[in-house]
Amino acid sequence: MQNRSKRSRGFLRVGAASNLSRNFQLSFLRPLIVRDDVELIIHSGSLRELLAQLQAHTLDVVLSNTPVRRDAETGWHSHLLDEQPVSLVGHKFRGMKPFRFPDDLRHTPIVLPSLESSIRSAFDVLMDQTGIRPIIAAEVDDMAMLRLMARETNGVTLVPPVVVKDELATGALVERHKFPQIKESFYAITPSRRFPNPILRELMAKRK
Repeated sequence: MQNRSKRSRGFLRVGAASNLSRNFQLSFLRPLIVRDDVELIIHSGSLRELLAQLQAHTLDVVLSNTPVRRDAETGWHSHLLDEQPVSLVGHKFRGMKPFRFPDDLRHTPIVLPSLESSIRSAFDVLMDQTGIRPIIAAEVDDMAMLRLMARETNGVTLVPPVVVKDELATGALVERHKFPQIKESFYAITPSRRFPNPILRELMAKRK
């Protein structure tokens, strides 16, 4: 019988809000995915469900595009990981002219994130300022579904380009209009400012 030395493996328990971009989750966790000494345990759910698990210490971190308010009872801290620009994306077609924002939204159907989304709120404020009521084709609360809708609709979709980066890279979709004033923020929510899990501590240190 051969004696084999086994390297101890660490693990990181991650909660990911169900409406969070899968591409962003992948980019955040990629440094750990390639390591054979780390086991990732990933749960998806509503932010409320994930925060309850965080409070019960069954998760080490929650990834969300919404910060949480810190209070004396929970002591949660929202660490800003990244900010992504937001664009209108759509299909490229022959004879396509530059998108005239906001005027083209008078007759171009648009797919939007749900009302709970921060980028939707910012977009609605912008529309109120222009006095234009867009033709809403669909409202979606899940980024994966928003990506699918962007691929299927004949109109435009309000989305962070990171969500549809593969489609943009292949030319299946193009950016029709960019919103420098609207950004989606991504957060790592932890029980405190410190990171008790050494793997999470190392991961966060690399992002500074």
